[in-house]
Amino acid sequence: MRTLYLRLFLTTLLVMIMSSLLAFFLSNAYYQFYLKPVNDAKLTKMAEDVKAFYDENPEDPAGSYLTHVSNLGYQLYLVTDKNKGTFYGHAFRKNTLDRQTIQTVLSGGVYHGIRDYPSKIFITGFFENDLKNTIGLPVTINKKPYAMFMRPDTELQIGELRIFLAVLLLLTFAISVLLVVFSTRYLVAPITKLTEATKSISSGKYNIQLNVKRRDEIGRLASHFSQMAKSLDQLEASRQEFVSNVSHEIQSPLASIQGFSQTLQSRHLPEEERQHYLTIIEQESRRMSQLSKQLLTLASLDKEESLLDKKTYDLAAQLKQVILMTEWHWREKELAIDLELPEAFLYGDENLLHQVWTNLITNSIKYTEPGGTISISLKKQEDHCIVRITDTGIGISKKDQSFIFDRFYKADKARERKQASSGLGLAIVKKIIDLHDGKIDVQSEPGKGTAFQVTLPRR
Repeated sequence: MRTLYLRLFLTTLLVMIMSSLLAFFLSNAYYQFYLKPVNDAKLTKMAEDVKAFYDENPEDPAGSYLTHVSNLGYQLYLVTDKNKGTFYGHAFRKNTLDRQTIQTVLSGGVYHGIRDYPSKIFITGFFENDLKNTIGLPVTINKKPYAMFMRPDTELQIGELRIFLAVLLLLTFAISVLLVVFSTRYLVAPITKLTEATKSISSGKYNIQLNVKRRDEIGRLASHFSQMAKSLDQLEASRQEFVSNVSHEIQSPLASIQGFSQTLQSRHLPEEERQHYLTIIEQESRRMSQLSKQLLTLASLDKEESLLDKKTYDLAAQLKQVILMTEWHWREKELAIDLELPEAFLYGDENLLHQVWTNLITNSIKYTEPGGTISISLKKQEDHCIVRITDTGIGISKKDQSFIFDRFYKADKARERKQASSGLGLAIVKKIIDLHDGKIDVQSEPGKGTAFQVTLPRR
């Protein structure tokens, strides 16, 4: 199986090779279409200078001067009409010049072999050491006609440079490969860590620390992955705590029902005690029923927006309805109800928000001492509705206010048990408000009461 490291290495190596080949082809095309005519013209000028020398010095022997010219970095071939030729400088690697070309030059023509040399894909004509790849001019030496063919001696002119360039290219390629090996490993290392981290997560281990201090995309990926692992760890802890709380909440009433049911089997139990135990069993059963309903509600709310059935309705009328529905409870405790509910229309899920107000108002009634006061106000703004429910109850401590919306959290577990609370009511309230893109705030002080403020968008 190919690893990402090998894939990156091979891909980079392939890019290097392809780019080198492409650069060579483009350079070759540049030479063929632009530099060849320029080189042809320059060498023609040089050959004409040699010809001019013999025109001015017709008695000068051919050998010495042409030898000096060849020593300056040129290859020459001097041939007579009898096809007898002499090379000056390094010999040509290929000698494929036809007789017709020689006769043409002897007759006074100019041979542009460099310009007309056939183009090849893998060969740059400038370096092709072929007698065809020359400039040919007629020259008269000691009153004898010659055909002179001339080209640069690349081995003499740029031999060392060619070696230098070859070494440079080979070293560049070798060093590039080494750097690719190390740089690819550097790039892949964080991904390897991420791979190992995903294996840990798949096996249920969420406590993962990725020490990746990079600021690129991989660094951000590692950072987000660490945050995801932390969130999963917290979610798993919450899940386990949730299961533990549910088990505890169910186990307690079941134990009570089981114990009192066994006690009721006694034939000598007085009727008054029997009725008392039956009442406890009924209360515990009702508590279990309430818990199951709230758990089902939370499970439904976790489906989020797909559950909502929004419509426009009168929020003030809904609040008054909840107050009337709980009238027996607040009248029994002789609580004063202070209302400020102007007409205000809201776009939301009427049934779910009805549960919000029921939970909040019921809590205020439950934890307000007899003779206390509950104030409910509604303010209508351009884009929002603000509902504030204030009581003069026992209040909530500062340290508990940050946790009261957590599932199964109870600020006073002894008091909550007495009140038969499951610790899910405010969690349901918070979830419903979040689904409506609203927010809920709490202000409370022990012994001085509590105020819940709910802000909901009107549209």
